[in-house]
Amino acid sequence: MQRKLPQYLLFEIYQKHFLFYQRVLAQKPKDKNKIYSLHEPDVYVIAKGKDHKQYEYGNKVSIVSTKDTNIIVGVASHDKNIHDSKTLTVAISHANSNRNKPIKQAVCDRGYVGAKVVLGANIILPKKALKRDNRYQRDKKRKLCKRRAAIEPIIGHLKSDFRLSRNLRFTS
Repeated sequence: MQRKLPQYLLFEIYQKHFLFYQRVLAQKPKDKNKIYSLHEPDVYVIAKGKDHKQYEYGNKVSIVSTKDTNIIVGVASHDKNIHDSKTLTVAISHANSNRNKPIKQAVCDRGYVGAKVVLGANIILPKKALKRDNRYQRDKKRKLCKRRAAIEPIIGHLKSDFRLSRNLRFTS
């Protein structure tokens, strides 16, 4: 098709598309930054490490919600597949821009290991209680880490109610 099109059409209108298709055809299994979808070129592989589904294809999104009322105060979409601890600065800065007071404490899952303090917010990760902690401190940490599970239904509602789930274009 590229050979049969007149040159003015090829360079003015369809050049971008043909370069994209040539890149898809030329990519090899070991290449970095592969194109996984023709209709969603921004999609990348996210390694989950679960037994039933090791890899997912899509984009990574960070959601920040309040501790008590679960109101979403910050959302950040990430163009590249970067480690979770590096996504915290963007997510917390977006949440701080929507709030009057800056965030002092953030409760995260174990994927955020490596971050201790981000933009003045202490990062709390679920871990085994220390021997020197008294019962009150242990229960307080346990309660905070249990609140982390409240974000899962929020993500589920966002996906179903606002069409943020899987892109169903061109599927049967």
